Amino acid sequence: MRTQVGIIGAGPAGLFLALLLQRAGVDCVVLEARSREYVEGRVRAGVLEQGTVDLMADLGVDARLRRECMIDAALDIRFSGRLIHLDLEGLSGGKLVHIYGQQEVVKDLIAARLASGGALLFEAEASRLEGLTGDKPVIHFKHQGQDRTLTCDIIAGCDGFHGVCRPAVPESGLKVYDREFPFGWLGILSESPPLADMTYANHDRGFALASRRSPHVSRLYVQCSLDDDVANWSDAQIWDELHIRLDDPGKTELKEGRILQRGITPCRSFVSAPMRYGRMFLAGDACHIVPPTGAKGLNLAVADVRVLSRALIEFFKNGTAQRLERYSDTCLKRVWKVVRYSTYMTTLLHRPPGQTPFDREIQLAELDYIINSLAAQTTIAENYVGLPLEDD
Repeated sequence: MRTQVGIIGAGPAGLFLALLLQRAGVDCVVLEARSREYVEGRVRAGVLEQGTVDLMADLGVDARLRRECMIDAALDIRFSGRLIHLDLEGLSGGKLVHIYGQQEVVKDLIAARLASGGALLFEAEASRLEGLTGDKPVIHFKHQGQDRTLTCDIIAGCDGFHGVCRPAVPESGLKVYDREFPFGWLGILSESPPLADMTYANHDRGFALASRRSPHVSRLYVQCSLDDDVANWSDAQIWDELHIRLDDPGKTELKEGRILQRGITPCRSFVSAPMRYGRMFLAGDACHIVPPTGAKGLNLAVADVRVLSRALIEFFKNGTAQRLERYSDTCLKRVWKVVRYSTYMTTLLHRPPGQTPFDREIQLAELDYIINSLAAQTTIAENYVGLPLEDD
């Protein structure tokens, strides 16, 4: 097989990139190791920044989103019996956040790609890359029981943290920045109506989050230890802890329902730089992970491929590589701002093991400052709805 851009991974990064390139007449093939059923059923975050929604509209894949999404016009932070209520739209100059599951975004992008006749191969697992520093890199993959190759002009590594693309770069070619937080999130998907607004909580017993997936489905989290096991938590224990940490002692505000899914998510930051090696360009989780506190993973991947698509279109249409040369530097400006924000929110809202009384008082003082500071509230709101896209 032969194509201009070989895209490894059919998550948001790979699918958005494919649609952007296809619209501009740049040939591309998407290879996805998993089945379509698995990819479309993989539940992830569902907070879409304004820029992500605008790009979906630009690509004409936002019809179902407009019908089914929920709007986050406000963000609440609870602590010590007090409430910080952030008017996102007012503080950010009119921007909004849309609640629409990542798996739903993926379904819409896959449907658009297949409807247009674009090449998208499921259960096509890339095993080896070669020639990355040459002008015709090759992807070796297995599909329908056969070993195959895809020769490209460019490879886009959109295959996530555990994919084959980043490990294909020699250790000397990457600098890695990594921070693991000493706690995780026990998360549940519940068949119950959510709270009116996205709600974070900093409680003496630890962090909690009440987020929304639909008018009838809630996504709820409590901070837990890294070595915890979901088997240690009964349904009743989970609900009791959520009521306590979300300051709902009468159990009247947070509605309980059937738990559809549960799991423990680690909290970490990871950045590898640069985001390219030869003719391979990395995007999304393949080169950066942020703590889930900021709800930025999907949106950061979309920002990456927006920059990458423009650079690739210019390269193939005009033969100029200036934007490609700037790709990593342009994206990393945004990546580090998002890491900063996600780290700030994580350290603000969680109680790490061994937290000293001094550090606890500093944390509470920061929350008290935010409740009375328009500037501090604006900073959180501007980052939550999404910073302006970088000029590429």
